[in-house]
Amino acid sequence: MMTRKNGERPEGLAADIRRQMSTEATKRFLRNLPAFRADNDIPEHFRELLSRLDGVEKMVTSDRSR
Repeated sequence: MMTRKNGERPEGLAADIRRQMSTEATKRFLRNLPAFRADNDIPEHFRELLSRLDGVEKMVTSDRSR
């Protein structure tokens, strides 16, 4: 278990978690987990929602990189 150092802010922890979740190694690992795979036979309205979610995710990611 990691403990917080004196003076370390929770915002720093959140930034570290975001950074680790966005690494290619983590993305590869999550893609291989069954819960993170989209089935090919999902209904169209769910595909649309997933597509919209991807778009918003990309928009937020690009805003953070500025």
